[in-house]
Amino acid sequence: MSNSEFTVLLVEDDDDIRLSLRDYLKAKGFSVLVSSDGVGAIKILLDSKINVIVSDYRMDIFGGDYWVRFLHTFCPDIDVIITSGYLRPDFKVSYPVVYKPFDYAELAAMIADIRDKKLER
Repeated sequence: MSNSEFTVLLVEDDDDIRLSLRDYLKAKGFSVLVSSDGVGAIKILLDSKINVIVSDYRMDIFGGDYWVRFLHTFCPDIDVIITSGYLRPDFKVSYPVVYKPFDYAELAAMIADIRDKKLER
């Protein structure tokens, strides 16, 4: 599976982060769909095959614990990476957490690792 066949759903309410990270991941060859909140992300999940979700934790519209619980319950076969500038490391989340500010290259490497592991299955 090439990067262009591996679709990332990026869910981030901060426009600057969402758009710059989208552009960075696209430049790395990934197919990227974006949403500014959990509700928009659900619409994308219904219409598209998503391989990994990169999502902010704290969003005004359907974010936080309800969003994480939704992903865990309704998207168990999709890998998820949570990003956050608010969570403390001692707060347990059922997915890997990348703390803001983060290095886009590090996040792209995490996504590539997930892609590679899916290829091995």
